[in-house]
Amino acid sequence: MRVSRAQAEANREAVINAASRLFRERGFDGIGLKDLMKGAGLTQGGFYKQFESKDDLAAQASRRAMEHATRRWSDVAAASPDPLEAVIELYLSTGHREEMSDGCPLVALGADAARQSEEVRASFQDGIQAHLQILAKLMPATGGPETSGKAMAMLSLMVGAVTISRILNDQEMSERFLNVAADEVRRISVSAGEA
Repeated sequence: MRVSRAQAEANREAVINAASRLFRERGFDGIGLKDLMKGAGLTQGGFYKQFESKDDLAAQASRRAMEHATRRWSDVAAASPDPLEAVIELYLSTGHREEMSDGCPLVALGADAARQSEEVRASFQDGIQAHLQILAKLMPATGGPETSGKAMAMLSLMVGAVTISRILNDQEMSERFLNVAADEVRRISVSAGEA
């Protein structure tokens, strides 16, 4: 049975959204095409009509996940009188630590993405640059390469802290990593305003 163009596009979007969540939950190699399509409520038969390969889907799902993450940062920042603090509290929280399928793709897939195609890595690179732009805008205005470097340090610290906090069995130590990282990110942002 043929589907309309609109339905085909809706199916394609459903697959990208499902893959975005499932890759973060299980890794790029931790799920096959059959389960990816099942996660979108579709059969495997239509996959190659919509995507060139699993790698093509991985790149598009990665881009979707990174866009979702930066949009989430922008939304929480826009809704708060202290935008940077709102991002810190969102990201370096036990709630985010537990969000395996909807959390940060850098945490969930960073090491995995480093072994993927250029197209997948480009999706991550674009998302990293978007995260850095948000952080730079949220810091006290100084501009220039120093602000960019501080944004890089902040993002690295945040991603690393959530990654480590997910690894640990010791919940108290896990929370301490998040709290110490949050304090250090605040310190970096304050020093950006003093530069």
